[in-house]
Amino acid sequence: MDSYTYLGPEGTFTELALLQVPGAAQARRVPSNSAATALVMVRSGEVDAAMLPIENSIEGGVSATLDAIATGQELRIIREAIVPVSFVLAAPVGVELSEVRRVGTHPHAWAQTRGWVEANMNQAEYVPATSTAAAAHELLAESPAYQAAICAKLVAERLGLQILAEKIEDNAGAVTRFVLVSRPGPLPPASGSDKTTVAVPLPEDRPGALMEILDQFATRGVNLSRIESRPTGQFLGHYFFSIDAEGHLEDARVADALRALHRISPQLRFIGSYPRADSQYPLVPTHTTDRAFQEAQQWVADLLGSRSEREQPEQGL
Repeated sequence: MDSYTYLGPEGTFTELALLQVPGAAQARRVPSNSAATALVMVRSGEVDAAMLPIENSIEGGVSATLDAIATGQELRIIREAIVPVSFVLAAPVGVELSEVRRVGTHPHAWAQTRGWVEANMNQAEYVPATSTAAAAHELLAESPAYQAAICAKLVAERLGLQILAEKIEDNAGAVTRFVLVSRPGPLPPASGSDKTTVAVPLPEDRPGALMEILDQFATRGVNLSRIESRPTGQFLGHYFFSIDAEGHLEDARVADALRALHRISPQLRFIGSYPRADSQYPLVPTHTTDRAFQEAQQWVADLLGSRSEREQPEQGL
């Protein structure tokens, strides 16, 4: 049976994402307190894969996940999941909204509910937590650090907390994207609706360096759905780019783009090709289809073959 870890404790949105994986509900599931810890468990073989948040439609990329995947022993993203994000304000039974002076939650959740809090309880002080579920669990402590938590409805119900308010997010329809990360192995087969994730170190800090990287995708008709710069930690001004491209490594246009990128940045890290959670198919220009690449390759091969024939020495009689 497969085993997984996820950003815990139980009841997080990350666990909801993991439960989208076939068989995960019956599998061994171990909560982790950070992305780095989860990936240590994967790299050591303690678990088969880790589900982690990587991008939020409001806050953008999740830097802890991006950095943990892009450094250290190589890993592969093999699947993604998208979870609608809706928050409740939960408190122990008997606590009234007017009594709440301090609210605990994860920083991303706070950023997505700050408007509601200011409109409905503007005197409340924010207390950071490692996750929305951890904030809810804290309410059951003997001396909790706050009177209410912003969390998912699921964890509030599991813990027997009362819900003071529902759907308190400032942007209805917000979603978080999660990725399932495992050790390197066979790639998921191309489905036609795929993403490829890479980390590209900037080879040198000079004018046009980023444009040179982006041109490798643009000239081959590969659309980018996400690009973010992250510090390498080596020294100030040294960055790598975390990139999601539409398509699979089996697609000629994607493979050709990565070959060109490797020439520019030999430390390029391939992080995975995997099916898209939204099942959207990319618009591929006719001149960048697999057939176009194959025909161009054959054309060059024919030209080289013709030259070889001309260079053959004449046979004597």
